[in-house]
Amino acid sequence: MLQSILSHTPVYVWAILGFLVYRGIKASADRDVPFRSVFIIPVVMLGLSMQGISNSFGLLGLAPWLWLCGAAVGAALTRQLADPRAVAAHPQQGSITIRGSCLPLAMMMAIFCTKYVVAVTLVMHHEYSAQFGFMAAVCGAYGLFSGVFIGKLLVNVAAYRQAGDSLAAA
Repeated sequence: MLQSILSHTPVYVWAILGFLVYRGIKASADRDVPFRSVFIIPVVMLGLSMQGISNSFGLLGLAPWLWLCGAAVGAALTRQLADPRAVAAHPQQGSITIRGSCLPLAMMMAIFCTKYVVAVTLVMHHEYSAQFGFMAAVCGAYGLFSGVFIGKLLVNVAAYRQAGDSLAAA
């Protein structure tokens, strides 16, 4: 059965996995990146999350609201627990230095695996898409994962703005 599942997985899914692993490995090392680049992964992960909800449950009804609740929790927790020393902003150069972490790779793999398992589950048991408990768990998880990326993005943007304000005041 596993072989059948893997062989019926579209090629683009493996390309997405490759991109996410590549970006996750890059995120494990300290790096200087152009400020606008900090938006890439949160936007990609948000898109994957929304696509997963849309394909599984639709974007009308309760599903997006459950996602939003999870995202709010994830973003708030990430902002609360973020280490402000993990980011150094350089507005004069338009860049930001981010301390390396394995968390982005772990989160990207969690989202990818969750999305993959949900897709396979719904292909095998389409009736689950109508069950509130399944929908709540999946949408909440997608939201929580996306919220972590959104929270980290908010931390990076705040550091960049604060550095810009300090530079302007000097």
